[in-house]
Amino acid sequence: MEKKTATNPLWTRDFTIITAGSVVSMFGNSMAGFAMSLMVLDFTGSTMLYAIYLMTFTIPQLIVPIISGAILDRFSRKKMIYSLDYLTAAIYVLVAVILGSGHFHFPLFAIFTFIIGCINSIYMVAYDSFYPLLITEGNYSKAYSIASVLETMAAFMIPVATFLYNQVGLAPLMIGNGICFFIAATLETRIGAEEEYIQKQKKSAEGDQLNSVSRVFVDIKEGFRYLASEKGLLAIAVYFLFSSLAGGATNVVALPYFKDSYANGEYIFMLVMGMSMLGRGVAGSVHYKKKLPTKYKYVIALSVYITIGILEGTVLYLPIWLAMTFMFCTGIGGVTSYTIRVSATQSYVPDEKKGRFNGAFQVLSTSGALIAELTAGALSYVLGPREIQLFFNLMCVLAAILIIGGNKKHVEKIYNRDM
Repeated sequence: MEKKTATNPLWTRDFTIITAGSVVSMFGNSMAGFAMSLMVLDFTGSTMLYAIYLMTFTIPQLIVPIISGAILDRFSRKKMIYSLDYLTAAIYVLVAVILGSGHFHFPLFAIFTFIIGCINSIYMVAYDSFYPLLITEGNYSKAYSIASVLETMAAFMIPVATFLYNQVGLAPLMIGNGICFFIAATLETRIGAEEEYIQKQKKSAEGDQLNSVSRVFVDIKEGFRYLASEKGLLAIAVYFLFSSLAGGATNVVALPYFKDSYANGEYIFMLVMGMSMLGRGVAGSVHYKKKLPTKYKYVIALSVYITIGILEGTVLYLPIWLAMTFMFCTGIGGVTSYTIRVSATQSYVPDEKKGRFNGAFQVLSTSGALIAELTAGALSYVLGPREIQLFFNLMCVLAAILIIGGNKKHVEKIYNRDM
């Protein structure tokens, strides 16, 4: 494997371009996304309406990824990626102009968020299915450790976003985000990788009498059939439905909790949650330089799943310094399990099935987030944020033990491989 890494450099022209484009768009999105959350909370003052705002972004991800996944296994993922980035740039600038004119109201913002959610649903399937094609053999783990470090770096723009939001408002940040997406799209048009899976799909469809719409529905069924036939992949996907339940609940209750409990609570929120990003950055840097031992990847992942559920479930009960420590640990564990899971599944699934697998996986994960956002918002009327977060994370711990632990043979086969 060392020889493969030496003869197959990771930093090819195409991988460098996709990474540069990701950096630009992630930085812009981090600033605008958090500022949007602050604006909704400031404008409505309601945890329930904040949950509805989150749901308008999440709902499209229930249906759109399945359809787009089937389509993207037959058409160019690269063209879809840069086309959506150009479209997103235009939408952000348009909405910024509307906000700048003083015509903000919650329903309009919810519609905008829904549209962006639809675009993001398609984009994530396209990106997740195209990105592995730009990674040279033997470099999957290293490439996904880079992706996690980039996400961490982007998260450090959140304090900048908070400062700028308080100084100049949301509209200038959205214009900046539109510019970032435009630059990213322009970079992505320069990627030269051949999408060979398209030809494979065309050959497989020769003599097919189905029309385009029928073909999409058949592909969707085949995607779920493939997932069901792979018990290890199915167990991983179902577990992450529960993981998304915990994440969705945290998204709803954490920021309002800190804003209500502390003066300048949004800064305390960033301080605590930012430690998770710091942990991710540290772990990602380590994984870039050193691979995890292959035979222990499954055990490491399962242990991390359980540990993160316990730490995140209890973090709101702790003093700030201990909460920061816990979140730093969850960041280290999170990027470790992410690197194992994504590099394993994306190298395991055939190229011509990646779109359908990623679409199905995203729908299951989104279902968990949506259920949690709605439920946590409703429960906020009768339970405190700490109890809500603890409940959902303990459910996630139980799911890790029963689903990942109970399907050891099948999940281990996927995780414990050299990539």
